[in-house]
Amino acid sequence: MDFVVVLDRESASAFTQAMEGTGCHLDADSVLQAIDTAGTFNLIDPKHGLNVDFWLLTEDAFDHSRFARRARESVLGMDLWVTSPEDTILAKLRWSKLSGGSQKQETDALRVYEVQYAVLDRAYLDQWIDIMRLGSEWQRLLEQARPIDA
Repeated sequence: MDFVVVLDRESASAFTQAMEGTGCHLDADSVLQAIDTAGTFNLIDPKHGLNVDFWLLTEDAFDHSRFARRARESVLGMDLWVTSPEDTILAKLRWSKLSGGSQKQETDALRVYEVQYAVLDRAYLDQWIDIMRLGSEWQRLLEQARPIDA
């Protein structure tokens, strides 16, 4: 799962404290580093095999678009705002490109595409693929994709 969040150092402390005792692993230093670099941090729930990526909202146009498109979902009994599948795919492809070709990020994007294939907003994807210059990453994803029929 991916979340776009707005955090500052003060709210990061409260967030980190709220995660204590949940059985989840959250590195407080990685949260602070993400705030300082407008980067990402993750939360791992080993009991359920869940990895949650938190992306800090930046001034980037894409970040504002994906934040505006977020949707409220019930996750593990909590109502949370989550990114759309299109925005998750785009963010993963962008992160892969920026990191020099992260296979994990590309695989994550591919899996979201395969599962959400039937409901994806293709025009939105095409627009942002062009804007973010992700054509080669997108083409690679399409060549590997085996969409799952719903």
